[in-house]
Amino acid sequence: MDIPSSSKFYPLPCLLTCCSLFSGFYSIVSSINGHFFAAAVAILVAAVFDCLDGRVARMTDSTSTFGMELDSLCDLVSFGVAPALLAYLWALTPYGRYGWLAAFLYVATTALRLARFNSQATSSGPDFIGLPCPAAAMLIATTVMFSRFLGTADTIKHISILVLVYILSYLMVSNHRYLSFKHVDIKKGKRFQIVVFMLLFLILLATEPPVTLFIVAMAYVLSGPVLALYSLITRRQHVTGKKKVS
Repeated sequence: MDIPSSSKFYPLPCLLTCCSLFSGFYSIVSSINGHFFAAAVAILVAAVFDCLDGRVARMTDSTSTFGMELDSLCDLVSFGVAPALLAYLWALTPYGRYGWLAAFLYVATTALRLARFNSQATSSGPDFIGLPCPAAAMLIATTVMFSRFLGTADTIKHISILVLVYILSYLMVSNHRYLSFKHVDIKKGKRFQIVVFMLLFLILLATEPPVTLFIVAMAYVLSGPVLALYSLITRRQHVTGKKKVS
């Protein structure tokens, strides 16, 4: 009897997913050993593998329920436990129970975000509902890298990091929509401009990676609330216009 496609095991996407898990675990070990910059870089590497496994699965028509469940389990480690531990050991320890509660809340909301994503995978539309956990983890990682760029010590104590962890936890379980970039329709007339933009981005990335990556991660995290605010303003203007006409 043929195995249903939903439960089939496809080696290549699963191997990439396990590479993401390995990077997340390496980040945890590095954080415990006090190598916070290496831990941050490992989270970024995990995000790259997480992006690749989905792309490869779709390109090779090898998506399956097994792969989706494996991906979620690995994401909980790489983008839940790893960034929470990094943030806690790097900046939240001085805040006592408020610090470890913030780290726990981050892990818990990551698990809730992944569970909601899996249950709504076929009905959420082209965009993400709530901040994707890889993006949240990347902001924590790039914040560590950006702080090193500014010349801070190995560990810091700043209330903004504590607030950031709480905000990211909220955004992951919020109803704000975030662009997924899975189905980007680029018109022929715009392709040349896109290539030029990508070249400029690569130049900026090669010049100052911590700064560029931090700005990109922060911009994406803020895009959800900004789009929600824009939608609210547009809706109110539409309602006001209708009242004036009537």
